[in-house]
Amino acid sequence: QVQLVGSGGGLVQAGGSLRLSCEASGRTFSNYKVGWFRQAPGKEREIVAAINWSGSSTYYADSVKGRFTISRDNAKNTMYLQMNSLKPEDTAVYYCAADTARWGNLRTLQYEYEYWGQGTQVTVSS
Repeated sequence: QVQLVGSGGGLVQAGGSLRLSCEASGRTFSNYKVGWFRQAPGKEREIVAAINWSGSSTYYADSVKGRFTISRDNAKNTMYLQMNSLKPEDTAVYYCAADTARWGNLRTLQYEYEYWGQGTQVTVSS
């Protein structure tokens, strides 16, 4: 069993920055691929970014490329999402998620992730 606890959301003006964190329980976090998803009101949950177990491979949705950076610190069992140049359309609840398959391609679909954090609200004002 893996528990994920996300934090770092808040209210920020357009153009500002936030850093989300997600701390995982369990000794095998370093084996997992992990990702960040978001869900805006009335919309489906969508992938934002993903990273493999070592941090050597990343994926970004087109909408956040060049603005967001996903990273992880396996020694701290923590993953991060640095969000810069935020836009009002980035407003959503952000979820961290873990895919326990160490190998293989990075996952981009919800059902491919077994464990989820509770979500943290990010609101970007114009």
